[in-house]
Amino acid sequence: MNKAVIVREYARLTFAELAENTLDQAQISPSAFRWLVELGQQFRANGLALLELDNQQWLRLDNYVGVLESPCGQVIEILPKHRSSTNCIESARQLLCKLICNALDIKSRNTSHTSIERFDTSLPEWLMRQFLQELDTLFKRGLRFDYQRVEEQQRFLHGRLDVNKQLRQPPGREHLFNIQHDIFSADRAENRLLKTALSKVCTATQDSENWRLAHELQSLLHELPQSTDIQQDFRHWQESRLMAHYQAIKPWCEFVLNLHVPLAVQGDWRGLSLLFPMEKLFENYVAAELGKALAQTPGTDKELRTQLASRYLCTHLQQDMFQLKPDLSLSLGGLGQPTQRWILDTKWKLLDGVARDDKYGLSQQDFYQMFAYGHTYLKGHGTLVLIFPAWDKFPVYTKPLHFSFDPNLQLLALPFDLEDENSAKTLISLLQHGFKQSSTAAA
Repeated sequence: MNKAVIVREYARLTFAELAENTLDQAQISPSAFRWLVELGQQFRANGLALLELDNQQWLRLDNYVGVLESPCGQVIEILPKHRSSTNCIESARQLLCKLICNALDIKSRNTSHTSIERFDTSLPEWLMRQFLQELDTLFKRGLRFDYQRVEEQQRFLHGRLDVNKQLRQPPGREHLFNIQHDIFSADRAENRLLKTALSKVCTATQDSENWRLAHELQSLLHELPQSTDIQQDFRHWQESRLMAHYQAIKPWCEFVLNLHVPLAVQGDWRGLSLLFPMEKLFENYVAAELGKALAQTPGTDKELRTQLASRYLCTHLQQDMFQLKPDLSLSLGGLGQPTQRWILDTKWKLLDGVARDDKYGLSQQDFYQMFAYGHTYLKGHGTLVLIFPAWDKFPVYTKPLHFSFDPNLQLLALPFDLEDENSAKTLISLLQHGFKQSSTAAA
């Protein structure tokens, strides 16, 4: 198996000889290179951008993060680009795993098991470790058994005789009884899926601790069959109260069985792959943190809405055209204060807070978009907010970047610290209590 390659967003990959692999460029096997090129074509056919082919020897990744495993065994771990430093693998893994857990509403175990704060292993091994730990906990609580109806022919009576079948018994088989009876078995959809995922982990893991735990658990499931139809078995996964202790392991089982991978990856070969658009992970995390902070903010009239889609840019022949979908809408008021409303949009891009001549790295297209949001959702009066990730050149303590479309419509560009649990509270406080005009930049 080829050695795993660790890169980050927008890295360049090649099969040519390199002196040293870095987070921004790395060498992969020629077969993995060809597989990625084909995969990129499949993505483009589905309207997605996974990579761009620079020339016949280089390709550049886009903003997808996660893990890809090629049929030849080449593992490519793609981390977020959240810092300018090239020595940030551990913090990038920590950030990515936290964002993945948030996006899928998963709580990683951090009590008796390995904490999410520890990253002494690769992302695939971390993923398999979470699955194994949840499966170990499930075993301690007990697998769910169920009664299953069995219809068979036996030389003795057991259960209920199927009279209709018995009357149609052909000559020479009168000594066999057609019987029906129930058995109490663990052979149910949920357990078959767990057995299938566990078998995959036993084959894929390279970590000694994961290998030990996986084979230990496999010995407890040796009598269970594997799933022959994964999609069908997941549709039969029960969500009842009696199955509540199975809910924690379901997302990890889906991960291992590649159900959280874009459609283009799901072909004859899947390996152990998972991909997420970093823009979406950032948006989901900001929304979740703002929701938590808003619940702790004083006020009786407060609301956070995601993915608004009630306004259009224009009409044509009495029909709406070009739907406008801002990421977030935040309303806050009550307790003697008037209700205020802000339209927020998240952008996964590293701004330079002092590069005024370069417009701080802001996109003119984003400003056109926010201008449209302001006139459709705020009627041209209020404050719009662009939220960017905080980093070395755009830290949380920087002065907000303030822009004016006109005296009634303002826009703020604010940093959001993904490593600070109070970042959402700080952002809400800033919006609620305003900002000093003299401390901002104007455009």
